[in-house]
Amino acid sequence: MNKITSTVMLASLLAVSANTSAATLDDVVGKGFVQCGVSQGLPGFSNFDAQGNWSGVDVDICRGMAAAIFNDSEAVKYTPLSSKERFTALQSGEIDVLSRNTTWTATRDTALGLNFAGVNYYDGQGFMVRKDLGVNSALELGGAAVCTQTGTTTELNVADYFRSNGMDYTVVAYEKSDEVVAAYDSGRCDVYTTDQSGLYAQRIKLKDVSAHKVLPEVISKEPLGPVVRQGDDQWFNLTKWTLYCMINAEEMGITSKNIKSKMKGGDPAAKRLLGQEGSFGENLGVSPTWCANIVAQVGNYGESFAKHLSVPPLNISRGVNELWSKGGIQYAPPIR
Repeated sequence: MNKITSTVMLASLLAVSANTSAATLDDVVGKGFVQCGVSQGLPGFSNFDAQGNWSGVDVDICRGMAAAIFNDSEAVKYTPLSSKERFTALQSGEIDVLSRNTTWTATRDTALGLNFAGVNYYDGQGFMVRKDLGVNSALELGGAAVCTQTGTTTELNVADYFRSNGMDYTVVAYEKSDEVVAAYDSGRCDVYTTDQSGLYAQRIKLKDVSAHKVLPEVISKEPLGPVVRQGDDQWFNLTKWTLYCMINAEEMGITSKNIKSKMKGGDPAAKRLLGQEGSFGENLGVSPTWCANIVAQVGNYGESFAKHLSVPPLNISRGVNELWSKGGIQYAPPIR
C-alpha cells in the first residue's frame, strides 16, 4: 500500500467515525424517544403489567437515558426480545439500546460489534429444584433433566459445570423464558438453571412458590448490563454515564426526594453531578442538568434497586451489588 492510498483510507475512516459519532443520539432526538430492548418479562428487571407499563432496574436505565436526553423519563418505547433475538435487534438498529439482563463476555464484547456500557447487576448462575427432590447441592444433580433457555451463556456454563464434575445430564431447552418456566413447573425437567436473579424472579410465577428452592452453588460470573452498538462513542458514553450518574448519586446521598435541597448545597462534587458546575452535559450532548433529571425522575441506583428488587415477592438483597463503600463492588468513575 503506498503512502497516498494509506492517507486516503485513513481520511475515509476518520470521516466515517465523525459521521457516526453522534448518529444514534441525533436519531433518537429526531424521533422523540429511546427504543429500548428488554426481556419478555422478568420481574424486577424488565417486566410489564396488565396495562402494558414496563418497570424494573433494566427499564430504569432506559428511563434514565430518556430523562437525560428529553427531561422526560417516559419518552421510551420498549421492544420485548428473547435471548436469541436480542443481539440481532441491536445490530440491525431495530433498538437503540439493549437493557435486558445480558451477560458481559469477551465474545460479545469483541466479536458482535457491540459495547457493554457497564454493570447494573452483578449476578451468577444457579439452580432451582423442587424441595421434594431431596437435593441439597448441585453436586447431587447427576442424571438430571435440566431446563434452560437457548441463546444464553447459561447453556455453556451448565455444560462446563456438569462436565468438570463428571456428571451426566439432559438439556431441555426453549427459546422463551416463560416456556422454560412452564416446562419446569409442569415437571418436564428436574432442574431449572439461569442467573440467580432470574431464578428468584421466575419462581414467583410457579404454581406453588414454597415447593421450590434455590441451591447454594453459584457456578459462574454473570455481570449484567446495558449494551449498545460499537462505532458510536457519544451514545456509548451517554449510556454508561446514565448508570454512573445513578451510582454516584447514591454514594453522595442524593435521592429523588432530596435533590432540590441538594442542589442548593455547597458540595463541589454534588454541584458537578447536578449540572451546576462544569460542562459535563455539553460533553455528552445533553443539557447541563442531565444527571439531576435522571435522579429526580428515576432515582439513584439504590432507589431503583430497592423499588424493584428488595421488596416482596423477590426480596433480593444487595449483596455484591452494594456500593463499594459499604462492602459491595458497585463503583462508578467520578464526574470531574
